Amino acid sequence: MMKSRSGGGANSKVERKTTEKYRRMHMKNLCFKLSSIIPEEHRTISKDVLTQQDNFDQATSYIKKLRERIERLKQRKLMQTSTVRRDTTMRFASPIIEVRHQDLNLEILVISDLNKRFMFHEVINVIEEEGAEVVTANFSIVGDKIYHTIHSQAVSSRIGLEASSVYERLKDLIN
Repeated sequence: MMKSRSGGGANSKVERKTTEKYRRMHMKNLCFKLSSIIPEEHRTISKDVLTQQDNFDQATSYIKKLRERIERLKQRKLMQTSTVRRDTTMRFASPIIEVRHQDLNLEILVISDLNKRFMFHEVINVIEEEGAEVVTANFSIVGDKIYHTIHSQAVSSRIGLEASSVYERLKDLIN
């Protein structure tokens, strides 16, 4: 009976060694994947010189920084949404109009509520009447706000554009 145990013991010993070998290879691959995920700008030690412990330490540090960043972003989002809720009646009672002018280019941003409608083509007419040609015009709806962005250029470089005039006419039109 003793012989059969020792014969079976040798097989189980080989199986354990093989299993351990595959486990170590699997762990090595996982460590390599972990190392490849960490961005270069976060590394304090060169990737070639890293020990496994260094790799774990850097991954832990990186994960902690990501968690902190997530928390900061959540706090900022919470602050913004609470501010918007409190200020909704005051801040968005009338649409926000921004006109940016640089050289011959004019960028117009109009933010309005979904319930505050205006004729978009009339905005483009005002821009064209003021001597600009619309290059791009698009809009996005985010929550209960509509964001209109219009990029235009002066038709004539000699005449140019008067941003304040465009702003006043848009303000009169939209309000």
